[in-house]
Amino acid sequence: MIAMLLAALAAVQSHPTLDSATVTHVLSELKTTDPTICRLAGQALTNYGGLWGWGGWNYSEPGMPMPRPMPTPMPMPGGWGGGGIHVEWHEHSADIDPGALRAFRAFVRDDNRCVRGIAARVLGNHGGSGEYDLFISLLRDARAELRETGALGLGEMEDTRAINPLSNALRSDDSASVRMTAAWALGQIEDKVAIDALARALTDRSPDVRRTAAWALGEIEDARGVQPLRAAVGDQDLDVRLAAVWALGEIEDAGAVPLLLTATKDKEPRVRQAAAWALGEIESVQGVAALEPLVRDPVLNVRKTALWALGEIEESSGVDPVVVGLRDSDPEVRVLAAWALGEIEDASAVTPLVGALKDNDIEVRATAAWALGEIESPRARDGLVAAQSDEAGSVRRAATWALRQLDDDDDSSIRVRPRVRVKAP
Repeated sequence: MIAMLLAALAAVQSHPTLDSATVTHVLSELKTTDPTICRLAGQALTNYGGLWGWGGWNYSEPGMPMPRPMPTPMPMPGGWGGGGIHVEWHEHSADIDPGALRAFRAFVRDDNRCVRGIAARVLGNHGGSGEYDLFISLLRDARAELRETGALGLGEMEDTRAINPLSNALRSDDSASVRMTAAWALGQIEDKVAIDALARALTDRSPDVRRTAAWALGEIEDARGVQPLRAAVGDQDLDVRLAAVWALGEIEDAGAVPLLLTATKDKEPRVRQAAAWALGEIESVQGVAALEPLVRDPVLNVRKTALWALGEIEESSGVDPVVVGLRDSDPEVRVLAAWALGEIEDASAVTPLVGALKDNDIEVRATAAWALGEIESPRARDGLVAAQSDEAGSVRRAATWALRQLDDDDDSSIRVRPRVRVKAP
């Protein structure tokens, strides 16, 4: 099995331009191999030419390409860049030899689902507008497995002409796999016209379809998708609830806050964590009250995400909840609390942050010094002067930088970078 994968990789990598013989050889070999090996080899093959940036896509399960949300705050001067889930979408191009495209086309009706999927994805991205009729004909085929392939190809093409046919498939196809893939394809196209069809799909009898429809509404990022997601937030299926909460965060509309308040009380900690993330993405002051109980949540990642979200919202009403985090038993929580107070930049946080300059954790002390520099209150001066004698160099540098902010003499050569990381659940 491994030899098969290595052979496929070697075949692809040894050809600067894919030719029909290579495509035919590799796909013929993959037809008889283990589905997992086919998927991995297919990923290597379709990565050719920059096709897929989302390495987490499961080629055998095209209906759930939903990233799990989780921020990674980067709080310090000079920055490390943004945090979170980054999805690099593929770009359409025409860099595959016409003969290779014909070879892929020969496999688009193959009995092997993985091989069909590989062919459909390549043709959807590199075959040009002429492939639209091919995929439409597949979507209307009597066999469900080919209708699924047609929906997959249409999603890869991202052609708005496909919205009505895909919406019809989502509404009436008797195969849950076809409906799920149609929902995914509508999410790929990202057109507001599909919102009503996706909203109806949130009541589908299949949780896979409901989950994918919720994801697709998040991809479209239109406020009209908020209210339809209400039922999905309370769905019995965990993955549907997670997808719905993620979608609300992607839409970033304040109207979602009441729905997310419900999610912050979910029995499953991953839903509570995702709700905190979504509230941070929306950045509405209404989210502060919803986040306040989560800074005391028994689950570590929930507390950390709630503090990150309060820092993102940057409202003075969030100071008191965040200060609770400075007393947490976990040093990573205390670091995030200090970071959040620096983001909020309210002078009422000076006293607790000065106290945090004496924390037993170096990163907490350094982040507290940075936060005081962000707030720029003269009341922090004595504490920061004392911190210049800290045993840790990172704390001393942060204190020196902060004091210069108080004096309006920013020295950009000072860089303090505490290691703030929040892992995905």
